[in-house]
Amino acid sequence: MQIKYAKLTEKELDVFIQMRIAQLREEGAKEDIDLTPALKDYYKRHMADGTFISWLALDGEKIVGTSGMSIVEKPPYFGCPSGKIGLLSSMFTDSAYRRRGIAKTLLSKVVDEARQRGCGTVQITASDMGVLLYTDFGFVKNNNFMQYKL
Repeated sequence: MQIKYAKLTEKELDVFIQMRIAQLREEGAKEDIDLTPALKDYYKRHMADGTFISWLALDGEKIVGTSGMSIVEKPPYFGCPSGKIGLLSSMFTDSAYRRRGIAKTLLSKVVDEARQRGCGTVQITASDMGVLLYTDFGFVKNNNFMQYKL
């Protein structure tokens, strides 16, 4: 198996979106709408302005792993003087390809992108499956994270 890595382009977007939805289902999301149009709109806009980056793992032409990072900017703070934060999403590996280092390679690529773009931190809300990957990589749990659903 020779896995190659490449950046997401609009050509792969439909498959990327299908994999994102598969990931959300696997993580137990409750579906009550078709997310495809909203995801397609989001990715097209943010790929165009450079605020969404994704690396793919490919076995031949088949996408077997995905990563994604949205770059957001907040007012600078001591822990992140640039104010730029990489928000990870879409970290997903096809079940037949897991435990082969694919997710770790994809994570390295998006973290490198965050560093190159001046982000001071990278954050993710990890699935139960992903916690080990992120802690092994050096992510630290922040128990202060809270959210208010609107």
